[in-house]
Amino acid sequence: MSETAKPRTQGLRGQGARRDSSAQRRHDDKTPGCRVNHGGSTAFNMGTTARASAAALALALLISSLLLGVARGASLVQIKDDIGANPTKVGFYIFVPDKLAAKPAVLVNPHWCHGTASAAYTGSQFAALASRHGFIVIYPNSPHSADQCWDVSSAETLAHGAGGDSQGIVSMVKWTLAKYGGDASRVFVTGVSSGAMMTNVLVGAYPDVFAAGSAFSGVPFGCFAAPGNNSGVYGYWSDDCAKGKVKHSPAEWAALVAAAYPTYGSAWRPKLQVFHGTRDEVLNYANFGEAVKEWTAVLGLAAAPTATALNTPVAGWTKTVYGPNGWFEAYSAAGVSHNIQVQEDTDMLQACAVFFLISPTTVHQNNRLRGSSSHSDSGLQ
Repeated sequence: MSETAKPRTQGLRGQGARRDSSAQRRHDDKTPGCRVNHGGSTAFNMGTTARASAAALALALLISSLLLGVARGASLVQIKDDIGANPTKVGFYIFVPDKLAAKPAVLVNPHWCHGTASAAYTGSQFAALASRHGFIVIYPNSPHSADQCWDVSSAETLAHGAGGDSQGIVSMVKWTLAKYGGDASRVFVTGVSSGAMMTNVLVGAYPDVFAAGSAFSGVPFGCFAAPGNNSGVYGYWSDDCAKGKVKHSPAEWAALVAAAYPTYGSAWRPKLQVFHGTRDEVLNYANFGEAVKEWTAVLGLAAAPTATALNTPVAGWTKTVYGPNGWFEAYSAAGVSHNIQVQEDTDMLQACAVFFLISPTTVHQNNRLRGSSSHSDSGLQ
């Protein structure tokens, strides 16, 4: 990489912006991951008279909580226990629903730059979905107070078990699985912007931990790596990568991922889907094509898609599927900026939920096929 190392001063700006005046809601308006809208609360018009009794108000609050789908006793909790290796002191927040499924799945949702774990929690329906289906959600909190971005540039975070933010997040997963008897074969990660970058890092460096990932407006694994000796370079902003100037052959991209965990070899790899707007002004759309090259090579898939669906899941978006079992998916959103717009809940939720309906315990039996259309387990449920 030709650029010289410099601090991550600009970060992914605009991530803390408030909603614009249009009906479109932005991911920097606290809508992370699988593009699921806020649960929201229902406004109840109790009238202007004194007839709004305490009983009616209590009923309204109850209905509102049911619409949110979150059991009243469950809430976001900060964990301060010793969770093992967490060298950069990533904050650990978790949502555990009142009623857990047997051997619950675990979803990790890293926030965006200038975001927080609390904002990710309140800004999506993941907690509501967790209460409905009995899975657990981990909301990591970036330790980098200057911009609240994730470390996706250091030698440590880009290597299995070597340190950085990624190792701290993995320690949270291991702690959660042990404490709640979770299903280690059903650990998922999803994020947007800086959270999408971390999604790529976690899927690439820890294929033994994650079953699948979903990244929105991110960059390929290793694209943001600081040049030269990048050990301890946690707060680095790569202009070259952000502007789409980092180009590699599929084999070169795959080598970067392989170097993250050299002893892992050609064992099973997680599923992944990437989403990117063609008019992304922060992380250039060229990163979408580079991500496709990287992950098809890592997964041993043909460069040409096996299926293409126009206007999927919404108008203007094109879905391409790679591999006989759809192990990698790429969504190109025409005319969409970095603040990738939120579409209808049902459409986007279906796109992610279907993708996460996998059972790595079954998939492990056939590394070559990398999946089966007849898995018995049901993803996050």
